[in-house]
Amino acid sequence: MNILILGATGFIGSVVAARLAAEGHVVTGLGRNAARAALKQPLIRWRRADLSDMTRPDDWRDILEGQHAVVNCAGALQDGLSDDLSATQTQAMLALYAAAQPTSTLVVQISARTDGAGSKLPFLATKRAADTALASSGLPYVILRPSLVLGRNAHGGTALLRSLAAFPLVLPLIHADRPVETVASEDVAAAVSAAISGTLPSRSDIDLAAEERHTLASLVKLHRAWLGLPDAPVLSIPPVLARPVTWLADIAGHLGWRSPLRSTAMTVMSEGVSMDRATPSGLPALSAAETLAANPSGVQDLWFARLYLLKAPVISSLSFFWLLSGLIPLLAPQQASAHFLPFMPAGTAIALTVLTCLIDMVLGATVLVRPFARRALLGMLAVSLAYLLGATALEPALWRDPLGPLVKVLPSLLLTLAALAILDER
Repeated sequence: MNILILGATGFIGSVVAARLAAEGHVVTGLGRNAARAALKQPLIRWRRADLSDMTRPDDWRDILEGQHAVVNCAGALQDGLSDDLSATQTQAMLALYAAAQPTSTLVVQISARTDGAGSKLPFLATKRAADTALASSGLPYVILRPSLVLGRNAHGGTALLRSLAAFPLVLPLIHADRPVETVASEDVAAAVSAAISGTLPSRSDIDLAAEERHTLASLVKLHRAWLGLPDAPVLSIPPVLARPVTWLADIAGHLGWRSPLRSTAMTVMSEGVSMDRATPSGLPALSAAETLAANPSGVQDLWFARLYLLKAPVISSLSFFWLLSGLIPLLAPQQASAHFLPFMPAGTAIALTVLTCLIDMVLGATVLVRPFARRALLGMLAVSLAYLLGATALEPALWRDPLGPLVKVLPSLLLTLAALAILDER
């Protein structure tokens, strides 16, 4: 069959795409970064598209031509600079359903449990609206509602689980006693395969979860053992103390950073992640322990777990450093321009000082905006190297300065390289 997968570059979508391609289907993946995806999964046909721009039926007709089924693995947690929930999770889906009706294309929707805590928030409200519209569209469909998905890779909530598990000395947890049910990403892919093959009847609406139920604390401890770390006590943190972190995470979301600590995730987690209905017999349901055991951890997993929560402090520190390095000289521009006076007139020296300060401040502000962060980090590297080379050529004595103005640039360069190394989210 010809199968179109939305969100095929994502945590769940990439596993589903690989499974269906291995079964001999002709898979077309839709994603924002199709060029990079083609390098990672060359057996899949890739098309670049942004669902938030595909809100009319005409936007879908060419893409749907010749497709026998569509698997929707796309989704976002919260509105922000990088995500528009209404457009992506509702409007684009309504347009898709309208475009698919003439050919009665099968739609397999990866959704979520949309009641309970957070049901009125945009994340679940837009999911619920798309599910309801699909059920009344007249199209053949299967809706799958996975619980917390675990797999070889990690993203969002599963990445946060690993990072909390690697925390030194103690495990700081909010809602530590809340129930959490899991499902393996491979089991989600198997359920999609069953829907495509017709094993799951059309108009099915199925919860996917293993029979076991963990608490958040026991699941984090399970991941800690998987990482090869000794047990550690749980430090239960009252939700009220976490509000500043959630508030900062929401601000970061408006700047394009997809933190799993945003208010939507915290609201959903306040009652845990559990499903109302048991997984139907015949569908695989590996436990969390079996899922992790099937994917033994390596040193790269430990590195990722330890670095994940450091990304925000690293980016924030660089921003603070560059903003201050630009602001402080502006408080005394004549004194700051003294190093230039042997080589140029005083007016030119002050102008050059102001220009470099403004460059520093622009880089410090821009690195906080996710779509521009990579370019800002590269700009930091280029400007730092230019400062080092220029100062070395014009005033090499600065290397011997007791305050170390040039020596201090070297750690900044290394921190910038580290930020570039951990910048990618997928």
